[in-house]
Amino acid sequence: MATRRGFLGGLLASGTLPTLSWADVGNPAFLAAAKEPDGGYVLVGLSASGEDRFRIPLPARGHAATAHPTRPEAVAFARRPGTYALVLDCISGAVLGQLRAPDGNTFNGHGAFSQSGDILYTSEVVAATGAGRIGLWSRANGYARTGDIASGGIGPHEIRRLPGVETLVVANGGIRTGANDRDMLNLGTMAPNLAYLAPSGQILNRISLAPQAHHASIRHLSVGPEGGVAFAMQWQGESAAAPALLGLHRMGRAAPLLAMAPSADHMRMQGYAGSVTHFDGGKSIAISSPKGGLVQVFDAKGAFQYQLERPDVCGLAASGAALTMTDGFGTFLALEGGKPTHHARSKRAWDNHLVAL
Repeated sequence: MATRRGFLGGLLASGTLPTLSWADVGNPAFLAAAKEPDGGYVLVGLSASGEDRFRIPLPARGHAATAHPTRPEAVAFARRPGTYALVLDCISGAVLGQLRAPDGNTFNGHGAFSQSGDILYTSEVVAATGAGRIGLWSRANGYARTGDIASGGIGPHEIRRLPGVETLVVANGGIRTGANDRDMLNLGTMAPNLAYLAPSGQILNRISLAPQAHHASIRHLSVGPEGGVAFAMQWQGESAAAPALLGLHRMGRAAPLLAMAPSADHMRMQGYAGSVTHFDGGKSIAISSPKGGLVQVFDAKGAFQYQLERPDVCGLAASGAALTMTDGFGTFLALEGGKPTHHARSKRAWDNHLVAL
């Protein structure tokens, strides 16, 4: 009887060893970082109904992750300013590599892969100046760093790739911080922007907010199926004066469309949008506020539709037509048409982001 080792050896010799894919780890629909009841931190792969597909320990609190487009690999990022970015084998749980930013740079919690998955892009900040950099890492060379490009602004946070092309869109938050990352050093002059970059570093398009809204830090992004960008903002001025927390833009247009709920509902967001996602095929867009315990839903033209109350809600992602959310109390909830379709509860505290694969 042939042994498993002999069988695999034969496959290797013949060059027919199957390529592992996300199907080999149960076709997870989402990635999410969490804190476990024992105080440990993990990255979890979740099904569309909120069931665990894998669970991998992290050395410290995670923020977000990005998934390779075809291989069952994920890169988990520490909460900013990041001291680690780990490349994880989601089948074995093995750490395939630990990325280290150049001296003087820190990771900023997010990253994205190229279309082919050959290049990883990481959001970084030069600590001394706040200048944004996008790190470039080669998967074929063991995630070796090959260089970086300017992000087009100060304090970049989330980065995304537009569908079907190599263009990156970057949320440059505009805030320069001090040594503890909570001292804001440039509130009087902060200038957030949304920048579209070619892999070469060429700025293809860059839009800024009106001067009276310059305290609205652009933090998080969602890209619709046709390339429309939704961005979520966090207000650094007086809370009562917070302008819109959701912006809509398409590359090439001169200015964004800003959207907000009616005044009383908008005030309940407390000037803070923690995540943003397109769902229902790009027809709807949601933003979350863990501070306000709210999710607000808009149509693709920015018209307010409805809101949902959920304490400490932050993670948002789409699964088909469904809007899926996670909160700090371990709840996973999916809704279609505002009505629940899946609900799961664990003893974990989900972190800020739910990442759709």
